[in-house]
Amino acid sequence: MTGTAAGFNEDQRTRWNGIDGEYWTREQERMDRTLAPVLGPLLAFAEPREASAVIDIGCGSGATTVELARAVGPSGRVLGIDLSEPMLNRARERLRGFAHAVCIAGDAAEVFLGDIGAELMVSRFGVMFFGNPAAAFSNLRTGLVPGGRLRFACWRPIHENPWLRVPLDAVYEHVPRLPNPDPDEPGPFAFADPDRVAGILMAAGFTAPVFTPLDIQMDLAAGGTLEDAVSQSSSIGPAKRALANQPDEVRAAAVESIRRALAPFAARSGVNLPGAVWLVAADRA
Repeated sequence: MTGTAAGFNEDQRTRWNGIDGEYWTREQERMDRTLAPVLGPLLAFAEPREASAVIDIGCGSGATTVELARAVGPSGRVLGIDLSEPMLNRARERLRGFAHAVCIAGDAAEVFLGDIGAELMVSRFGVMFFGNPAAAFSNLRTGLVPGGRLRFACWRPIHENPWLRVPLDAVYEHVPRLPNPDPDEPGPFAFADPDRVAGILMAAGFTAPVFTPLDIQMDLAAGGTLEDAVSQSSSIGPAKRALANQPDEVRAAAVESIRRALAPFAARSGVNLPGAVWLVAADRA
């Protein structure tokens, strides 16, 4: 597993410092609007405390980091960690007004955290991609004080997430289905199974986690049009993976199928489809 984990982690570094990181940085405002239904509930769930130290795992372009910095106030400290230099550069721009918040480049599975002494560790969809999750959470645990709190959001299974499943099913009209992932394979739905997550966290030195379901509406258009929704849904997630390396004519046909599939959901308020999230709570044992 060690070699596989190392290879996967290196692939993540390459992707998020290349085409994926560039896309999410370029589309930062759109992605923030799309993921906004998760941010408020996650912050309310995490309850960052004034004057406390907080670590933001997989901070990306800084949407969560900014809100954590506001919550803890100037007497607190916030550390954001991410692999993607393009996204971190954007996060640092957004944090210029918060002297008590910094972002660093690094793999949260490996970066030294022993001198942080955080009371809280938060992540919005940043913890499902570790090549060796038990080892990664063991390292993350060192950044928390005894009894420190871990609070994160992760996706429930894809069949509960039509905002990703509907575009993917449309793409499958034109391309072979993606292989079923190994249950231990990192990916967006790697933490959908509470039993698996509980085993990982407890092996890493956390208390038995508590899972709270969060049902939301995801606007694929980010406040825009059907065409915006089509563009975004073919550029992220499993639909993007299924279209990788396909010829232009196949991609064009798949995009047209996505357009037809999303059209019934289009309204003046955007293109909204259901999303399903776990909010997960555990403490350093």
